[in-house]
Amino acid sequence: MKKQNSIWYLLAVVIGFYSCSSNEDDHTKSYGSTSQFKVVDVTHHDGHPFSTGESIISGSAKYVANPGGGVMMQAFYWDVPSGGNWWNTLSSKVTAWGNAGIGAIWLPPVSKGQNGGFSMGYDPCDYFDFGNFNQNGSTETRFGSKTELVNLITAAHTENIKVFADIVINHCSGGKLENNPFTGTQTYTNFTSVSSGMFPRTSSDFYKNSYGNNDEGSFGGYPDLCHLSPNVQNWLWLRADGVGKYYKNTMKFDGWRFDYVKGYGPWVVNNWNANVGGFSVGEYWDANVNTLEWWANSANSSVFDFACYYKMHDAFDGNNLALLNDDMMWKRNPFKAVTFVSNHDTNIIWNKLLAYAYILTSEGYPTIFYRDYEEWLDKNKLNNLIWIHNNKATGTTSILYADNDEYVARRNGYNGNPGLVVYINNSSSWLERWVPTNWANTQIKDFTGNSNWYPTTQAGTWVKIQCPPNSYTVWSPNI
Repeated sequence: MKKQNSIWYLLAVVIGFYSCSSNEDDHTKSYGSTSQFKVVDVTHHDGHPFSTGESIISGSAKYVANPGGGVMMQAFYWDVPSGGNWWNTLSSKVTAWGNAGIGAIWLPPVSKGQNGGFSMGYDPCDYFDFGNFNQNGSTETRFGSKTELVNLITAAHTENIKVFADIVINHCSGGKLENNPFTGTQTYTNFTSVSSGMFPRTSSDFYKNSYGNNDEGSFGGYPDLCHLSPNVQNWLWLRADGVGKYYKNTMKFDGWRFDYVKGYGPWVVNNWNANVGGFSVGEYWDANVNTLEWWANSANSSVFDFACYYKMHDAFDGNNLALLNDDMMWKRNPFKAVTFVSNHDTNIIWNKLLAYAYILTSEGYPTIFYRDYEEWLDKNKLNNLIWIHNNKATGTTSILYADNDEYVARRNGYNGNPGLVVYINNSSSWLERWVPTNWANTQIKDFTGNSNWYPTTQAGTWVKIQCPPNSYTVWSPNI
């Protein structure tokens, strides 16, 4: 529905001219006796950007930090083409991704699964078979050979792109049948003859065992790995040739995406991070912000912001952008929140481009889904948003306005970078709105190109901006 805002615009002009001497700490601007324009500061910190840390393989100069932090690419989707060519496919893309401003790629599980060349890797059998042993019906994994994987990691590092491994340590699959003294039955828990000869496991390393009947959760009927077992701890994060340190020091991974962390205690990821290092993010599939914050703090890890994900679905697809005022992990702790619009498991948001405009101008660590980037959405528009994120999305966040159709927020800048104002319009009409900026007497422009206005802010920092229907604009000083 088209907005009739001319009265509000006129009042805002009057405010802009006559409130310059007002207390700048008072974020309430009056439009009249019955309406208030209230700026809501949703984050409170020194403004520094999200950081994934440095890689041990490269020294401090390898990865160049952007003013706005980094952007991650989920470099796969469910059931990517089989045949062992996926690593080569990604190798052909990392140069273009690096040029676009992608700072990291998240790979699917890289080791051999029970289903061999058909496995997506979430049924791990031999954690040290990267496509170099003939077992489970194939030598290569679904994605390729060990050599091709190493080549991909090397190519990514050459482009200043970090590489994150998907770590599946809740469960295993493909063990041989053995007599299990803890269950009094036979179970598929004998992994002593995996081809790599590394990380041998038996029934004593899976629940139920001498440590108890279960942990926080099991998955899909697979043998549930027991992290209390000294053998499991040694091979996962303590040994120099164990999974974590081998992946980091030999394979040269820079960080970790932990799968299904609901299945085991956060102390597991905490111990991994303390002993192995590298960036980490956990898949704790829950929309409760308190739960996400608890897990991230307990695990000393970032966490996927499912609270943000579901709020975006409700807001953009449900035509109520006021829901973007609600609590999210990136507002609680932007330095432990990884935001996303879709992934290999879930794809419920339809109004994706507006959602990407939201996460790529918000705080946290935004993730772009491979198929959205390479197949489904306008790559040029995504590249523009990536550039805006890396170069303009700086500082703390203030929400300036939100209703059913409109969302306006301000990034307040950091370390000399002026930040931005983002205007998202979910209606079918062009909209205009007066907003308070951090810039006085300054010409600004829309860095998306969706508006050709070049307005100048008033002495009191207010300015009128516009946004096309079902679109977004991002404003910052024209410098």
